[in-house]
Formats: sequence, structure tokens, C-alpha cells
Amino acid sequence: MEQCAQQQEAARHKAPLDALQRSLEQQGFDITRDQLQPLPDTGLAHWHVRLPRPQGTTPSRIEAHHGDWVARIPKQSQMQLDAEHNLNYQAACFERAQTGGHTPLLYACLPCDALLPRGALLVEAIDGRQPDLPGDLLAMGRTLASLHGQPLPPETQRPPLGSPTDPWQDMRREIRHQSKYLRHAGLSAASMRTIERALATLPEHLEHQRDAIRLISFDAHPGNFLIEPGGRAVLVDLEKCRYSFPGFDLAHLSLYTSTTWDINTRAILFTEDIVALYQRWQEQMDDGRGSQSWQDLIACRQAMWLWSVTWCAKWKATQCRLADSTHSGEDWSAQLSDDGLIRHVRGRVDHYLSLPILERVMRELAELADAA
Repeated sequence: MEQCAQQQEAARHKAPLDALQRSLEQQGFDITRDQLQPLPDTGLAHWHVRLPRPQGTTPSRIEAHHGDWVARIPKQSQMQLDAEHNLNYQAACFERAQTGGHTPLLYACLPCDALLPRGALLVEAIDGRQPDLPGDLLAMGRTLASLHGQPLPPETQRPPLGSPTDPWQDMRREIRHQSKYLRHAGLSAASMRTIERALATLPEHLEHQRDAIRLISFDAHPGNFLIEPGGRAVLVDLEKCRYSFPGFDLAHLSLYTSTTWDINTRAILFTEDIVALYQRWQEQMDDGRGSQSWQDLIACRQAMWLWSVTWCAKWKATQCRLADSTHSGEDWSAQLSDDGLIRHVRGRVDHYLSLPILERVMRELAELADAA
């Protein structure tokens, strides 16, 4: 009886391969169970499964590509959407971003049904290595510039992606919401005071906001990139795109809380590395599209860091909950991920909320503000 319970618990951590194979079959794709290759469980939002390009009923644009695919099976919705809206949102992220030429192509969607309650996306498999920092930092910056440099569509054509009228106030609202979890995160009094001080100094408004709005990833930490043999940096994880400020992406790429998150890409950047990234990005955006002043870029960096540390508090407060059996909205339950991944996340979260690391990031922000 105990062994059976342990097997059921372990199964929750793994990609539902049998369900994926049956869903593929129902959609006319000729894939056998043994052709599905589950990839390591390294993220809290998806399982990933590699598969050969299926034979069967496929749109003509798929026939031109002969490489493998990856099935992205959501564990939850980080956008707090129901299953169908979440899948549509993620599909729109890939469709919009692929125009820039530095993200995987989207091929098909598997429906949300009894087999796959949250559905799945089938996207291009990218063969590349993990980034090496700081050496690959500018290549990843070019990838972000390819995303940010796309023409901004009229407001009526931006849905389903988020497009707040005032992205800065929208970000401040997200931070305020997540900051409610700080009191449940077991922080020291000194850590709490440090975060509260940083929250209090976040600017109320930014300059030239509407001119700076572009398509952004909002999840551009280095672990979400792969570097191809030719040097192209490919942003492979696209589920939180929105029309907002590019400064959030540049921050997420280079903050301490991002560059030390993933074991395979862990590095600590010098201030000079970050300044070089920002300056090169500004040169690539020199036509003015999506460009932000140095002051606003650093404000976005502070906001993205506060978003990250308040998310850490939110994760600590919610990861002990049971997995949501209705498969709707956000779900940070540890039951959905491999035990090793949860241990890693717990260690990173505690590290980022510790006083020495909070103070380190605040010193870096001050140094960057003076580097203009």
C-alpha cells in the first residue's frame, strides 16, 4: 500500500507521456510512446518532451521543417488564466515573438481535454548549449533587441497578450500584490526592513512611457536561452510576453537573482558587464523604437528585482499547498515538480531573501545609477 502511494506521488512529478501520445494520435500525428523523450524537469511551469517531427496530417508550413519538436505541457498558468485561455495566450506569445527570428517556431496546439487538462504546444526543438556568462550576454541582448524592435501593433491587435495602458503602474500593482506574502516568508527583521525601504524608493512614474512600450518576454533570465553552434541566442521559454517596457527584460537577463538562478548558467556579473549590455542594447535600438532613458532603465531594474524577491515570498507561502485538481489558474504546488527541483528553488529563494544578498543588489543598483 505504501509503495503504491509512493509510486502515485512520483508520477505527479513526471510528464504525462501516455496522455501526450494519445493526444497526438487523436490529432492525426503518428507518434509511438517510445519516441517520446522526456526532458529534465527544470521549470515550475511546464514539462517538456522531445519528439521527432510527426508523420500524418500536418499544415504545409510544418512540412518544410525536418527537425525535432518539443511538446510544452503546462503544469500551471503563471498568468493566472484558465487552461484554454492560458494555452491560447502561450500560442500567441510564440506567434508574435517568432517574427524576430530568435525564438522557436510554433507548429501546433494540442487541445485542453481529459487527456491533457491544460493542453500542450508543439514547438521547434532548438539544439544548443546553455549560455556561458558573461561571454554570451551580448548575444542574448541582441535576441532581446530583435524582440523589442518589432513594430508595435495597434492596441486593438494586441490581445490576447497583456497591454496595460500604464505598464509602470501595472508592474507596481503586481509587486504590491506579491509583497503581501512577505509576512508569511519567514524573513528576518533586517531583510524585511531592507525590502520595505526598496519598495518605498520605487519611483511613482517614469518619463516618456508610451513611447517606450514594446513586445517583451517578461521571463528573460539566462536559463531560458540556448546558444546555437553559429552563435544565435534563442529565447526558448515564451509564456508571459506582454506589451510593456524593455527595461524589464534587460533587468531579468542580468540581475543577480537571474544569473544565479539556474545551476547550468550560474554566474555573477560585474557592473561593467551590465553597463556594456545596456549600452549595446541602446545602440541596437538607436532608431528610438522602444528606447528608454538610463534613469528609466535602472528604475525598471529595481522594479524587476522587487518583483523577483516578492515572488520568492509568494512561492514560499504557496508551495506547500496541494496541487489544484481543477487545473485552473496559478499553481505553485511542490507536488507538480521533481523533488530535486523543489529543493533547488527553495535554496535559491532563501538565498535571495537573505540580508547580504538584498544589500548586494541594492549596492549594484546604486552603482548603475551613477554609471550613466
